[in-house]
Amino acid sequence: MKGMRTLFLWVAMATIVAAPVTAQVPAADPSTRLREVLPADVAERVIARIAEARARELPAPAVAALENRALKFAARGIAPADVERAVSQHADRMMRSREAIESARTARASGEEIDAGAEAMRQGVDGAAVSELAKTAPSGRSLAVPLFVLGQLVERGLPSDDALERVRERLTARASDRDLERMPADAARERAGDRGANAPGRDRVSGTSVRPNTVPVQGGRPTLPTRPVEPERPTPRRP
Repeated sequence: MKGMRTLFLWVAMATIVAAPVTAQVPAADPSTRLREVLPADVAERVIARIAEARARELPAPAVAALENRALKFAARGIAPADVERAVSQHADRMMRSREAIESARTARASGEEIDAGAEAMRQGVDGAAVSELAKTAPSGRSLAVPLFVLGQLVERGLPSDDALERVRERLTARASDRDLERMPADAARERAGDRGANAPGRDRVSGTSVRPNTVPVQGGRPTLPTRPVEPERPTPRRP
């Protein structure tokens, strides 16, 4: 019996000691993975660019988004030079996004907000629109989803000012993130209705699909000629 108690104590002690050790095993280092999927020289420059963003005190989620961007593009077979350019351009946009948000409010921008603002800028939203959204959004409301939706609307052709006004009105109405996320799809249906109402042979006066001048209940996305954006989706390499 004494031997069994001794064995039990040893097992319990081993479990207690092993638990912290297991918890301290680090996750895979993104730098290691980048060196595995990119040529050595490109990997080192990408890692240095990400380190620079970290040194400039971008929040950890924003830095992680840069790392994930590089890994995602590399996994898609994007040319290494294009991966490097995409990461560098997005890092620059993140800096501008943070400045635009924090110049308009007292609260620090979160990593998710910075990344969403940078993505909106890639899609054609200017820094002034990002600042205006940050200044007028309800206090305490995260801008991550609103900025994402703003970028989606602009990318699909809605002028930046119009897209901003629609998102702001939905925020003023205390729309949930899920409500905001439906705006691009609702806008696509609205635009499809516009095309039908204005098609040859249709009565443009009595057509039921004419786009209203006011913001629809769930938002909208008419189309304008696409605004030029920085190249972010280069063609994958061919073998």
